Amino acid sequence: MTASAPAARGRLGEDPGRALEGSSRRRIRERVVHLIVQAAALVSVVITVGIVASLVFRAVEFVLNLMNPSEADLAEAGGEVGLGSLWGDQWAPRFLEFDVKTLLVGSIVVTIVAMAVAGPVGLGAAIYMSEYANERVRKVVKPIVEVLAGIPSVVLGFFALRWISPNLVQRLFSEAENQSLLAAGLGVGLLTIPLMASVSEDALRAVPRSLREASAGLGARKRTTTLTVVLPAAVSGLVAAIIVATSRAIGETMVVFLAAGASGNSAQFTLNPLHRGSTMTAAMASQASGTDGTITELGFGSLFFVGFVLFVITLGLNLIADRFVRRVRQAY
Repeated sequence: MTASAPAARGRLGEDPGRALEGSSRRRIRERVVHLIVQAAALVSVVITVGIVASLVFRAVEFVLNLMNPSEADLAEAGGEVGLGSLWGDQWAPRFLEFDVKTLLVGSIVVTIVAMAVAGPVGLGAAIYMSEYANERVRKVVKPIVEVLAGIPSVVLGFFALRWISPNLVQRLFSEAENQSLLAAGLGVGLLTIPLMASVSEDALRAVPRSLREASAGLGARKRTTTLTVVLPAAVSGLVAAIIVATSRAIGETMVVFLAAGASGNSAQFTLNPLHRGSTMTAAMASQASGTDGTITELGFGSLFFVGFVLFVITLGLNLIADRFVRRVRQAY
């Protein structure tokens, strides 16, 4: 026994820890993999920082150009151009009118309508698949719900324009226009349902089964267990689902571009969801695609300004959601 120990130490060498790392070729491969994944992470950070920096720089440049417009911009506007053009009664970049509240209110109206559809339907589907459906039914229902996520948004936009608007919105509200914010919101809601349902179901299924069993052991019914035990325990995940779905609804472009109607030369300010309108994303798509006519330098800069406002809104939503989730999250 005493002779074998020195032999073992000799095979390991003077540095046992070094020997356990393997051969030099293995260490080189590990180092290469480490550098590759580190470079991928750095590239992601650099791209994100570059996009945000470009957005902020061009948004600030747009504001400065409004404060000190060039002669060409003044000639295009046919009058004065200033910061007052950011607060008017319409969004018309072709005529150098950049009323941000028109797009902001349009985005809010569409998002509220979309979440009024996606919230209850998505959460209800999640509760059914997580708490009531057996495994066989769940394997059938869940793929059907997620099929909506695979439908291109332009198809849903055309569906909202050609079916939802004439057969649903205009039949319920005779004063509704053929293209309206309500029709666009309903289309965006359909698009958001699978995201809401999927994230909510993951949150509900993460609740330990022991909580359900304890509630049942106390004599609670399935409905009582779901409403008073499972949902409160999964509230952090459900809030995250709502925020993710809301961000998805705010960022939707093609459905609103087709169904809301105000993708031409201008969008008038309106709070009525039965009227035509536009959102921040749809206005950017309309302006960038040239459907608003010849794009001016100020008009092009307005795309970055609207994009910056949209970025601030979505960032704020995520920060609020993250703080709320950290406060109510429960560890099991």
